[in-house]
Amino acid sequence: MLSPDQKKKLQRIALQLRYDLVEMIGVGAAGHLGGSSSLAETMAALYFHKMNFDAGKLKDPQRDRLVLSKGHAALIQYAALCEKGCFPRDELKRVKTLNGLLQGHPDLSIPGIEAVTGSLGQGLSISLGMALALRLDKNPARVYAIMGDGEQSEGQLWEAAMAAANFKVDNLTAFLDWNKFQATGATKEIFNIPDLDKKWTAFGWSVVSANGHDIDQILDAVEKAETVKGKPSVIILDTIKGKDFSFAEGNPAYHNGIFTEEVHQQALKELDAIKAGL
Repeated sequence: MLSPDQKKKLQRIALQLRYDLVEMIGVGAAGHLGGSSSLAETMAALYFHKMNFDAGKLKDPQRDRLVLSKGHAALIQYAALCEKGCFPRDELKRVKTLNGLLQGHPDLSIPGIEAVTGSLGQGLSISLGMALALRLDKNPARVYAIMGDGEQSEGQLWEAAMAAANFKVDNLTAFLDWNKFQATGATKEIFNIPDLDKKWTAFGWSVVSANGHDIDQILDAVEKAETVKGKPSVIILDTIKGKDFSFAEGNPAYHNGIFTEEVHQQALKELDAIKAGL
């Protein structure tokens, strides 16, 4: 259990990651705000509390690995890596430019990125391969894979799910960002996949559910996953797409929306109001 000071620190980090999202998107350019902001608390909890991850030792064999299978939400991972000191803050202003380091999807040229992702459904397979390799090496590091809920319609993901259970890969923890919306609308209206908890259980995984915006619940779920032996674990995160931006919450227009100057200022104003209360 986190102390009050630890929890406050992580909440402030999650808020800073959302400020970084606004900075990266800027004015007049499209950016994946919705599915990035739904993961702010998870990124804060993992990178700044749970994971064995040191920006000064990015090739440490015993580092924990994080694979963002929903690679279109790369901005939130970039924000976390920047705050960890993996690259200069100046790069946040050059996202998706020819001279910038940070592109629209994760790439191995970016310090701290473990896999090229964004072709949905592949990240769990990549993570499984990493976890198996670590087990062969008797390496205690863990692998964390973050999937989207729209991504659950990808067949390769379920092949990886079956394989992970078959090979009893218990050093792999997956997260399902259940924010209930994808690029063009509500997930249940586009490709409805009910009873996700029961499906993952049927595929042989240990399943835990958590409020994806409650850092205590996220970390409790991660700790529980670490105690599971002989099977992989998935944490279903109940989240809000566009969290903390009133104009974007549950609004698929901001899956990859453009900020006008007015909207940009509104985003900063709403984050300032949250900051004042922390």
